[in-house]
Amino acid sequence: MTFYGVRGSCPCPSEANRRYGGNTACVALEVDGEPPIVLDLGTGLRQFGMTQPTDGSFRGAALITHVHWDHVQGLPFFPPADRPGATLDVYGPRQEEGSLGDVFSGLMRPPYFPVQYSDLRGDIVFHDVNDETFGVGNAKVTARLVPHVGPTLGYRIDWDGVSVAYISDHQQPVAGHAITDGVRELAASVDLLIHDAQYTPAEFAEKSHWGHCTIDYAVAIAKESGARRLALFHHDPAHGDDEMDRLVEGARCLGSMAGVEILAASEGLSLSL
Repeated sequence: MTFYGVRGSCPCPSEANRRYGGNTACVALEVDGEPPIVLDLGTGLRQFGMTQPTDGSFRGAALITHVHWDHVQGLPFFPPADRPGATLDVYGPRQEEGSLGDVFSGLMRPPYFPVQYSDLRGDIVFHDVNDETFGVGNAKVTARLVPHVGPTLGYRIDWDGVSVAYISDHQQPVAGHAITDGVRELAASVDLLIHDAQYTPAEFAEKSHWGHCTIDYAVAIAKESGARRLALFHHDPAHGDDEMDRLVEGARCLGSMAGVEILAASEGLSLSL
C-alpha cells in the first residue's frame, strides 16, 4: 500500500510540509496480478495516476468515505480514467441529496468545472453502499457508518491474508472516549489501522464539532481494538513538518504504553503488509 495524499480539509503543498506532503486523502492498495483498490479520491489521486497505464487498460476500484471536496476532487485529474476501455468502480455512501452518481454530477460540472464525469472516456460506475459487506475482486470489504458531518463510511479491507481499516474522518465524542460498535468492528485486530488524527487536544477544544478527532483518540481506538499498527492520517493543513515530528513523537510515547506501533502517513510512503 502507498500513501499518495495524507492531508485533511484542503491541499496545502508548501516548503513547510515537504516531508509529509500537502495533497489530500488518497491511499492505494495493490496485490500483484489484481486491480488496485484506492481509498478516497483526493488530490493525491493525480500522483497515483502517474503510476498507472494510460492506454485504456486500467481497471480499478475506489472506496470513498464521503463526498467532501478533500476526498473527491482528484477524479477530474486522473488520466487513466479518461481513456476508452478503462474502468473505475466507485463505492461510497448514498447522500441525502441523491445517489453517489447524482452527487458527483453536481460536483463536477460547469460552471464549477469545465467537464462532467460522464465526459471522461473511461467507464466510471458508481455504487451506493451502506452498512454492508461486499466483494471487490478477491477482496472482502466491510463498510460501516462513522460519525462525521454528513453520511460517512469507514472501511475494512481483507485481502490476500492482510487486513487494513481506513477511517479517515471520525468525530470524537466531545465528552469521554466512547467508540461506536461499527468503528470497533472495522478496526478489530487489523494489521494496519489508518485513522483520522487531525487535532491536538487544544485544537479539538476549539473545533470539537468539526467532525474530526485528536491524535490521542486515534491511539485509544488502536489500543482498544487490538490493531497491530496505527497510521496517523488526515493531518491538519496547519501542521508543518516540524510540528508533525513533535506530534508523532508524542503519539509514539502513548503507543508504546498501549503496545501499538505508530507511524505517520506521508506522501510516497509504501508499506508491504
